[in-house]
Amino acid sequence: MSYAMSAALQAALYDALRADGALSGLVGEAIYDAPPSGTLPGLYVTLGAERVRDASDRSAAGAWHDLTVAVISGAAGFSAAKAVAGAVSDLLHEADLSLARGRLVSLRFRRARARRESGGLRRIEMTFRARVEDA
Repeated sequence: MSYAMSAALQAALYDALRADGALSGLVGEAIYDAPPSGTLPGLYVTLGAERVRDASDRSAAGAWHDLTVAVISGAAGFSAAKAVAGAVSDLLHEADLSLARGRLVSLRFRRARARRESGGLRRIEMTFRARVEDA
C-alpha cells in the first residue's frame, strides 16, 4: 500500500476547487483545506475526512481514497448549498488532475448526505473515490 500520494491528491483537489470560475462565482474565496478560526462566511466549501485502502498490484503501489468535500451554509434552506455542491460535483467527477507525485487513475462521485446541524447550519457532505498509483 502507498499513502505517499495523499498530500499530492489533496493539493490537486484544493487547487482545482480554488481555480474553478463557476465555484468561485458562488462562494468567492471561501474554499478551505480547513476552516480558519474566527467568523466564517455564510456559505463555504471545505475538504473533509479521508479513508484510504490498498490498491497496489505488481506494476505499481496505489490506493483508493474515499474523500469528503463539504458545503456549509447558514441559509434557512438548502438551495444555495445544493447549487455549490452541484458545482463541486461537476468539477470533480471524472476530473483529470495532475499530481505532484503519482498519477490520478480515476475520480468519481460516490454519494452525498445533506443534513441540518445545530445553530441553523446546513451541511452537504459529498464523498468522491479516487484511485491513485505511484508512477
